[in-house]
Amino acid sequence: MQSDENLPLRRDDPLTLLVRQDLDPLSVNELEARIATLKSEITRCEGKIAFATRHRSAADALFRK
Repeated sequence: MQSDENLPLRRDDPLTLLVRQDLDPLSVNELEARIATLKSEITRCEGKIAFATRHRSAADALFRK
């Protein structure tokens, strides 16, 4: 497991709980479904980052004039 330094500080944070969940009881199918869900969430986050970056660039261009 990677270092916890980039994780949120709250113990009840959903991401913290997710990465600390014991994977041993999960079946292969459950693990594959989990991976698919996590990949979807990564894609959603990347979309949000791209939107925020474009939005910031547009605002910077507007106020630079």
